[in-house]
This record gives sequence, C-alpha cells and structure tokens, in this order.
Amino acid sequence: MQSKTKYNMIKGVVLITGASSGFGQTTANYLANKGYIVYGTSRKVVADSNINMIKMDVCQPESITAGIKHILEKEGRIDVLINNAGMGIGGSIELATSEEISLQMNTNFMGMANMCKEVLPIFRKQRSGKIINISSIGGIMGLPYQGFYSASKFAIEGYSEALAAEVKGFGIKVVLVEPGDFSTNFTANRKKSILTLENEDYTISYQKSLKIIENEENNGLKPISLAKRIDKIIKSKNPRFRYIVANFEQKLSVLLKQIVPGNMFIDILRSYYKV
Repeated sequence: MQSKTKYNMIKGVVLITGASSGFGQTTANYLANKGYIVYGTSRKVVADSNINMIKMDVCQPESITAGIKHILEKEGRIDVLINNAGMGIGGSIELATSEEISLQMNTNFMGMANMCKEVLPIFRKQRSGKIINISSIGGIMGLPYQGFYSASKFAIEGYSEALAAEVKGFGIKVVLVEPGDFSTNFTANRKKSILTLENEDYTISYQKSLKIIENEENNGLKPISLAKRIDKIIKSKNPRFRYIVANFEQKLSVLLKQIVPGNMFIDILRSYYKV
C-alpha cells in the first residue's frame, strides 16, 4: 500500500487497455508525461520507458485478475480505467463467419465488460473512480461493411448507459468517448473478410467502400487530440457522459442521424460509402 503523501504528489493511477500501439500508446504516454502513474496492457510483453506495461488479455478473465492484483500490490488503488483495447473486421454481415463474429464481439465488447467487472468492486470500495469506455462514431450509426464492428460499439454504448445509472450512487463516473476517423495502425491491422472479397455480389461494393474508409482513416485526426481530451475528462470533477472526438463532417453526420428519417439516413450512408 502506497502512502497518502505519494498520492498528493501525483494525479492518480490510470489503467489503460491496448496500450502497445495507436490510441492506447499515445494516450498512455501523454498521461504519464502529465504526472499520472500509468499501467498499460497488451497481450504480449512490450517495454515502454514511460508506462508500466503488463501482459493482459482482456478476453481472458484470469489474465485480468492477475494484472489487477499486480497493480493493487504496487499502488494500493486504481483511479481511472480506460477501456481502449479493440480491433476491426471488415466485410459483409451475411458472410461473416462465427469465428469472425466471436473475435469482434469478444475483443471489443466482452473485453470491456470483463475489465469493468474486475475493477468495479475496487471503485465501489473506494467510493470513487472513472471508467472511460472508448466507443466510436460507428457506435452511433451502423457503418456498411463494418456491421459487427458497429454492433460491438453499439453494445458498449448501451452497456455504458446502464452502468452509469447503476453506479453513480457509489461515486463512480462512466464516460463514453466516440472517436471519428483517426490516423493510427488500426487501418493496417483491420482484418478483411475473404468470403466477402470472393463473393461476386459484394466484392466490388465492398472494395469501393473500404477504399473510402481507409482514405478517411489515413487522413484522419492524430491520436494526440484524443489523448488530450481524455486528460481533460480525467481532470473534470463532473465530466459529461458522452464526448464525440471527430472532425466537423463526422459531427454533422451524427446530427443528421438524429434529425432525418431512418430510411433517408441509410440512403445517405449508402451514397457516401458507394454501397
């Protein structure tokens, strides 16, 4: 157990999943440089001079338990959990295999739920804590050829709303962050459905759509802008429940979804993504 004096000198203990690259790595390093004690997770052991990296698989509850135990032994508390670990699979909903669906949903949604399940008892005991769940613009609207990615993020949205209502009385704050397109290695790491690429009804449409998606991601915002927003959320005594971090056009698309008829919005998506 660390002394109270130590925690008067630092801003708190932050645990962020998926910290070996992309959003996670940038955010973890930014927060560490701002004075937080930061623990990052990855499925493989990764060295980082600024971050306390620990091996953890968010899809394996026993791995999470061991990692959390290690942090508590070192620091005595956790103040912020950032559920960032995730991945994407592109392809037709119809042709998605059961293995692809399970991988997508288990990593993005169940991984987040597994982390919350382990950390919530700690936060309840402390009567404090922030949970920041990284969703997506794709968690607000169903993106063509990213259907199960969107489904995993929609699930995070519903889970987070319910969780925020349940735990507010314990002094625990739940926040959703919904990034738009960012320039990270997420694009290069996206898995592509072979069955979709080989299907004559879907392949041309899919490849046109994927080209647009990848171009927007490659020319998207830089991860540091998300890191700075998360720092502000952590500092805020009363953060909002939802933060959209995106360019003007993507924020406008969220507004359009709220005000135009559902069929019209789907047609807008179809036109934009050349489906």
